[in-house]
Amino acid sequence: MRVPHRHTREPRVAPAKKQLLIGLAAHWLAASCRAAGVLDPQGPVGSAERLILLNATGIMLVVVVPVIVLTLGFAWWYRSSNRRATYSPNWSYSGHLELVVWSIPAMVVILLSGVAWTGSHLLDPGRNLAAKTKPLRVEVVSLDWKWLFIYPEQRVATVNELVVPAGTPIEFNLTSASVMNAFFVPQLGTQIYTMPGMTTRLNLLADRPGEYPGLSSHFSGDGFSDMHFIVHAVSSSDFSLWVARTQVDGSTLDAAAYSTLASASSNVPPQQYRNVDPDMFGRIVKTTAQPFTEPRRED
Repeated sequence: MRVPHRHTREPRVAPAKKQLLIGLAAHWLAASCRAAGVLDPQGPVGSAERLILLNATGIMLVVVVPVIVLTLGFAWWYRSSNRRATYSPNWSYSGHLELVVWSIPAMVVILLSGVAWTGSHLLDPGRNLAAKTKPLRVEVVSLDWKWLFIYPEQRVATVNELVVPAGTPIEFNLTSASVMNAFFVPQLGTQIYTMPGMTTRLNLLADRPGEYPGLSSHFSGDGFSDMHFIVHAVSSSDFSLWVARTQVDGSTLDAAAYSTLASASSNVPPQQYRNVDPDMFGRIVKTTAQPFTEPRRED
């Protein structure tokens, strides 16, 4: 008995599934674009760092590209079917070849050293940025696992949210109330560490209004992956309105509120505080500073 032949068809993707796949692909591409914040700078520091990255890449390609081309060329020329290629292992010293081999890498090292030397001085985190407006001072405290931003002159504070006026230099003073951490806004530039009992300085500026994601770029425990925040760069008038609204509607950040805030927690939503003590940042630094004591000697 013969079994009738059945034609097999390739499984077809339903239109709904196709739309889902297209949506996931679009979301992945959008997320990839957002993740490449270093290549999409929105401030002078980020732009200068991108220029260094591009210059260094271009300088290194002077060596990388010829090496790749010569490798492919040698593999093609010395293939087994090419009877014209002769193998000559015993050849004498060539000064011209030595000049090429050593001069190009030496020039690459010299150029990269110049780029690094210039960039390390011009992009010193503590160096003030040139601008026509008065800088805004913001004090940053990394907690477990959240970010506390204090505006001492405005006597307000925020958690996991940073509001700054666009076009105004921001002078950051940073510390940690817990373990070592790292503050980084990729589109504005310059990652810098926060350490308990110590203060680091950072100067940034947002060229135009927008929302720029920030993160912790140093592992600090279980809630490390949730230490994200958004930098809201707004106009000067909107920033003044935000400060006035926070001074009225925000919660009070006293010693008890800070003690609760400093306890370990993750996925903390943005919060605003008013009546902030201008000396709170200094007290946090002094509290977390551990005095050095010499080890006791046993007689």
